[in-house]
Amino acid sequence: MAGLLCGTKRKKQVSDLHEEGKNAINAPLLPSATDIHPEDTLLEENAERIMLDPSSRENLKFKDLLKVLIDWINSELEEERIIVKDLEEDCYDGQVLQKLFEKLSGRKLNVAEVTQSEIGQKQKLQTVLESVNELLRPHGWTIEWSVDSIHSKNLVAIVYLLVALAMHFQAPIRLPEHVSAQVVVVKKREGILQTAVVTKELTSTTEMMLGRFERDAFDTLLDHAPDKLNVVKTSLITFVNKHLNKLNLEVTELESQFADGVYLILLMGLLEDYFVPLYNFFLTPESFEQKVHNVAFAFELMQDGGLKKPKARPEDVVNLNLKSTLRVLYNLFTNYKNTE
Repeated sequence: MAGLLCGTKRKKQVSDLHEEGKNAINAPLLPSATDIHPEDTLLEENAERIMLDPSSRENLKFKDLLKVLIDWINSELEEERIIVKDLEEDCYDGQVLQKLFEKLSGRKLNVAEVTQSEIGQKQKLQTVLESVNELLRPHGWTIEWSVDSIHSKNLVAIVYLLVALAMHFQAPIRLPEHVSAQVVVVKKREGILQTAVVTKELTSTTEMMLGRFERDAFDTLLDHAPDKLNVVKTSLITFVNKHLNKLNLEVTELESQFADGVYLILLMGLLEDYFVPLYNFFLTPESFEQKVHNVAFAFELMQDGGLKKPKARPEDVVNLNLKSTLRVLYNLFTNYKNTE
């Protein structure tokens, strides 16, 4: 009997040790108790709540994605005098999403313009999301959002929705690549809260995202005719030097010499025949931010000249992305090739 008890005790110790080891391995993956909001304890049986992990909120690539989406919405809704500063606070009630979808699709939705009550907001969201889903589902989109998730200010669901709209309507922006976010999933099973951390992929590679779009000439050129790339680059170099030579400037490398935005700004002034005041840009930019400012300013000058907003992001040009730089310069070549 003593031996049996001893054996049973030893088995329990081994089992406890195994459980302790398993918990030690899994513990770093689980949120601490302080991460669970009080309302999560009020979940109904088998219900779940999804929250963005705080570490993902501080991720630089995730922040960059939010900024790109906010800038895009504000650009699209400028005529509506709508300014979005925070996606969670500004998109949850359906007002901004309604206006954005109407602008992108050209459709007018039959919803109340202003709704203060929660019921009214959810009704508006229901109408907007039904229209969005009807448009996107036939194109293979997985619906990662719902009325409840958007209205509860689930940032990941809001970002999923906006990324899908931006990609479907071929927004003139460049979404940062390989952005993912960790979300904490809280479920209630048999009265006990269970938590798990899940990684959600929000964007993939630029090439895969562009695969949903109609690929342009530069995609085809770089993928299937790289031997002709030098011919295109030579033509563009000849075009830009024709104008920059007036300032005793010369370009030999497209991606590197346009990366700080200075030549782009000076080129726009020459093409449109005006002087750009030096206080509007950094003549000798040193930081990444200063270079992005210059390229973004050059893009503004292009739009002021009647050109469409470049599809490239200023950050792409600064990061020496050849395809982005070629797109910007080819757009200038197309519009100003006969300018003396």
